[in-house]
Parts: sequence; C-alpha cells; structure tokens
Amino acid sequence: MSFVPLAKITGGLAALSLLFAAGKTPRKFKDRPKEANYLLILIGWLFISGFLSPIWKGGAVSATIDFGKVYIAWILSFLLITTLERFRRIIFIQSASVAVVSLAAIVKGHSVPRLSGVIGGFYSNPNDMAFAIVLSLPFCVAFLLTAKGALRRSFWCFGIVAMMGALLLTASRAGFVDLLISGTVSLWNFGVRGKRLYLIAATFFLGVLLLPLAGRTLIKRFAVISGGTVNSRIEESAYGSYEERKLLMLRAVDAIVHYPISGVGVGDFAEYSGLWKDVHASYLEIGAEGGIPALILYLMFFACGFSNIRRLNKERTLSPQAILFRGALQASLIGFVVGACFAPEAYQFFPYLTVCYTSVLLAMSREQALLHSEPARARAIPVRALAGAY
Repeated sequence: MSFVPLAKITGGLAALSLLFAAGKTPRKFKDRPKEANYLLILIGWLFISGFLSPIWKGGAVSATIDFGKVYIAWILSFLLITTLERFRRIIFIQSASVAVVSLAAIVKGHSVPRLSGVIGGFYSNPNDMAFAIVLSLPFCVAFLLTAKGALRRSFWCFGIVAMMGALLLTASRAGFVDLLISGTVSLWNFGVRGKRLYLIAATFFLGVLLLPLAGRTLIKRFAVISGGTVNSRIEESAYGSYEERKLLMLRAVDAIVHYPISGVGVGDFAEYSGLWKDVHASYLEIGAEGGIPALILYLMFFACGFSNIRRLNKERTLSPQAILFRGALQASLIGFVVGACFAPEAYQFFPYLTVCYTSVLLAMSREQALLHSEPARARAIPVRALAGAY
C-alpha cells in the first residue's frame, strides 16, 4: 500500500463529496460561520505570500496547496455533521485512530529513542505525535464516560493508557506541558464540574505509574532546561535542542521584521533560518512564513473557537453527551493554544477541525432550539388570531 497515494485519493473523494453535497444538505454554504471565512482568507493570503516568497516560490505555493486541503475537510464537516450521532462518529474515527497509532508505536518502537520514525508520515516526528495525542485525549475520555458495556469501557481505558505511554516515550517537552494544561482542563470539566472525582484519583495513579516506566528520557530532557548537569548523550542532545530553538525563535522574529506583510512563504523558513529546521512556536511560524496579516487571521480564527465554547456554555438545550464533548473541545483547544507556543504545528489539521467541531456543535444546538420553538409558535398563532377577532 505504500505505492498507493492514499492521501491524494482521500482528498479527491472529499472534494467530490463536497461537490455532490452542494445544495442537498440541511445547512447551506451560505450558513457557514465567520471562522470559515477567516480560514479561507488565511489560505488565500498564504498563496499570495507564496507567490511573493523571496526564498522559493514554487515550494511555498506547493506547501500552501497541501495546507489548503483543510478547507475542503472543514466545510464538508460543517455541512454534513448535522446530528449528534454523526458528530460522535467523526470524532470517534479521529480519536480511535490516534489510540491505535499510539499502541502500534509502542509495540514497534519501545526501544527506539523517542519513537522517532517508528510510524511513518506525520507521526514520524515525536513532537508531532505527542501533539496529536494530547489533542485527541480529551475526546477519548468523553467516549469512555459515554461508553456502554464493560468491553467498550475497557477499550477506551486501554487506549488512553497507550496514548499516555506513547506520549511519555516521545519525550516531547512541549507535548508534556500541553498534556498538563489540557489534562487539567479535562479534569475540571469531567471530574469537578461533572462530579466524577474518581477521574482525578485515576489520573494521579496513572501518572505515578507511567512516569517512572516511560518518562525517564523526558525527565532527563527537562533537567537540562532547569540547569542540570549535562552528562549523557541524551542530555547533551536535549541541551543542544534547547539552544537551537532559542536561535530559531530569534531568526523567526528577524523574518517578521524584514518581511512583515507577506512573510517568507509557507515552508520556506527552514531555509531562511540557515539551520534547515522549523521554529518551535506556531505563532512565530505563521508570522514568519505568512506575515503579520496571516498571524492576525490565525489568531482570529482560533478566537472564534473559544467564542463558540462560551456560547455553548450558555446553551440550555445541550444533551448530557453534548455537554461532555463541549468540555472535551474546550480542553483540546486550550491545550493547543498553549502547546502552540512550543511546537511548529501551524499547519496541522487537528486544531482546525477542532474549531470546526465547536461550530458544528453550536449550529446543532441552535437548530434544536429552533425546532423546539416552532411548535410553540405554531400553537400561539390561533391564540393571537382569536384575540384579534375579539
């Protein structure tokens, strides 16, 4: 199957689905929320940035085309996910896939340093794998809490343990910080507000158990930052990575200063930096490669996700399952905006789709509220007519 272009086939089928679904769905393209417009304008601006790139125009445009596919998935998800069952199904596919990948990574590469290259493609980079795991973990907890039957609960428990174990084995410092933030929000929503205090105890027990078993490399990498002595190859590599990332951040700021409007083009910062590596901060990454306008659009887009969460908090028609997924979305988004300070994830699809899920859940809530209000209005018409007759 390595010779079959699965990603291109999937993208093509998604584009055809969008084409055939046009005008046939309960939601229309005109019903798209403003965050969809922000994303489209951002992609368009990145194309302009690519054509104006002072480094490599062709590479920047090609990278933007790859990133631009997220808009097809975004709009298609918004148009077609119109019920809670469909909402659960699409998130289930994403979350279960990350759980399976995590388990496969542990089985195949438990002795490989940081699981680097154990799983190909996007997951070959340990930092990217850690980021995907953290963003999906809150949804796995939501599925665990809604699962019926011991077998399904066991599946999700095992998947969560595998994901946390794989994350620790990646020894990703950014991923671990991201986990602490996202996990705290998840425990607040599911454990404290949901009155499931056993989740806090279970999380503490799991952390105490897994950290010594799978987190030894991670502990050594953190020790270097805190001023520990560099006395091993792992610690030397971690210290070098720490210093290199500081230099890359300075180079990113330099790129923003010299190319504040159009940036250097998507994917071209690695060459501009002179180190052939990305800056480990998504905000600097999008600012350096797309300019300040791209950074503003990027922030506006994700701000809409948090605005949707605030509106969902005020909704009184959400079902218990929808409330759980609302908490998972909030934890995932907060985890992303914090983790984005330490990782080059500006073009990863997961966070963009998370914002889409907040838009979908809000749209479903409003549609349900409108559906419930229509019979009341219908019953009120004869009363008003009768009052007018008298």
